[in-house]
Amino acid sequence: MCKICFDNDKYVTLQSQKIKDRISQYGKLYMEFGGKLFDDYHASRVLPGFMPDTKLKMLLQLKDDAELIIVISAQDILNNKVRGDLGISYDQDVLRLIDAFNSVGLAVNSVVVSQYNYEQDVDTFIEHLKKLEIKVYKHYKIKGYPSNIEHIASEEGFGKNEYVETTKSLVVVTAPGPGSGKMSTCLSQLYHENKRGIKAGYAKFETFPIWNLPLKHPLNIAYEAATADLNDVNMIDPFHLEHYGTLAVNYNRDVEVFPVLDALFKKIWGDSPYKSPTDMGVNMIGYCITDQDVAIKAAEQEIIRRYYSAKCKYVTNAENNENEIYKIELLLKQANVTMDKRPVIAAALKKAEETGTPSTAIELSDGRIITGKTSSLLGASAAMLLNALKALAGIPDNQALISPAIIEPLQDLKLNHLGNSNPRLHTDEILVALAICAVTSPTAQLALSQLEKLKDCEMHTSVLLANVDYITLKRLGIRLSSEPRYYTKKLYHPK
Repeated sequence: MCKICFDNDKYVTLQSQKIKDRISQYGKLYMEFGGKLFDDYHASRVLPGFMPDTKLKMLLQLKDDAELIIVISAQDILNNKVRGDLGISYDQDVLRLIDAFNSVGLAVNSVVVSQYNYEQDVDTFIEHLKKLEIKVYKHYKIKGYPSNIEHIASEEGFGKNEYVETTKSLVVVTAPGPGSGKMSTCLSQLYHENKRGIKAGYAKFETFPIWNLPLKHPLNIAYEAATADLNDVNMIDPFHLEHYGTLAVNYNRDVEVFPVLDALFKKIWGDSPYKSPTDMGVNMIGYCITDQDVAIKAAEQEIIRRYYSAKCKYVTNAENNENEIYKIELLLKQANVTMDKRPVIAAALKKAEETGTPSTAIELSDGRIITGKTSSLLGASAAMLLNALKALAGIPDNQALISPAIIEPLQDLKLNHLGNSNPRLHTDEILVALAICAVTSPTAQLALSQLEKLKDCEMHTSVLLANVDYITLKRLGIRLSSEPRYYTKKLYHPK
């Protein structure tokens, strides 16, 4: 397993206590929750030891006093916006999030549809939620938002929004993705609470950038790389520096909007409790890093992976994301990161050059690099997978794990019954075949038992992978990058 650089238990304790302290200042707190509450794989990649569900575990410490509002923008419904990591639309993700929260005992209060403007498709979604007995509230487009403070904090602004009735001391406001309207929902609620004589508080939970690390720390640069498509920029918080005389890192959108927030707080409450956007945050993640060297190396790998991901997106998508690529190229230079810091790249390309076929390489936790090439029987990733399992189990390279009596019927099924033109087995198919052989073969069983050891290993492929291979490798926890080129020159490339 990879080296650990993060104290997960300490983080859960510190973070939950920080939020409790902020609640105690007000009695009722609206907390805008940025990033992913579930499945935060970016944090787990750049901070080995951080578990993907860590933030959920932290929130479960507060579940008796917490309820959630999920916000979705009407515009995202109309545009059928999709979560890139899950491949599902934002409106589908709302339902997924509700199920996920309910399954662990976190109370979902309702769904807020922000920027509502009477569109038919949005109304259809709202009616669907109501049929599922989910409370839905409409928050309207506000003319002049976010600059026209007098209009926003009036009965024609926030006053037109439907008030979300809440009962808990902590109201977590989350969303399927950025730009959904979490902040405006929180501010609208503060306005309505104040009308009712309740001075509720506001806090912002963002994991990255890490405010108490240097601006150009690789962890913060990795965050910029992760949000390059949004054009987020890390920067020194000028308000924090001016008021406290100390450096703190924030990002451009929060810094840009802070004067507006400050004015809104003063308009709603008569004063503002915060001197800087950093003051609004409650993030304690920087206090739980236990090994800076490991964190830096992990962040460097993430920046390289994000670079390759952006280049692959350029090849596979109709959208033009050249600016995203250029930005990450600049971030690579700022972090002083070159491709030779990811040894699997050179290994995969060398294998492809030697064999003249698509090839892959994976780096095991002990530093060994195992390769695989395309053959008449197996795709490159499937071959690499078998080779890696053999290496981990100490099985000789020339010893077959899967009987031809298993492979041949599978190929016949693909070609003659399922309409495939490619007889080679993908990673999912080779794992099924290995599992079948493991029933009667102790060697195959030994190899299969090594799968867990592939988690967090770094891998590179000399061509773009078929979607089925990508999904299988991701489920195994392998950290993948690919060259931005297809295996063939065909125009149509099925997923």
